[in-house]
Amino acid sequence: MKWISMAQASALLAFAGWTQVQAQPMDALQVRSLAASCAACHGTQGMAQSGMASLAGMNKEALLQTMLDFKAGKKPATLMQQIAKGYSDEQLGALAAYFSALDK
Repeated sequence: MKWISMAQASALLAFAGWTQVQAQPMDALQVRSLAASCAACHGTQGMAQSGMASLAGMNKEALLQTMLDFKAGKKPATLMQQIAKGYSDEQLGALAAYFSALDK
């Protein structure tokens, strides 16, 4: 029988706790915090200045697909390809739902 060290056991417990946290759905505050980072280009509450795409009121599925395409490199962009790679698919789905629910 092979024993594991205390450090290995602690790491396993921490990882188990982390995966449980990741499996839980994001709450509204987490989603709003993620959406705040979009404001620099897409405006507060998804209402962009001219020259940028407004996200407020967009179709949820279309917005999610666009962000997934950026993430996969299927849609060319200067910044969004790199930004989208920083989010999980779950986070992108939550952002799409958030922006689609906002008034245009």
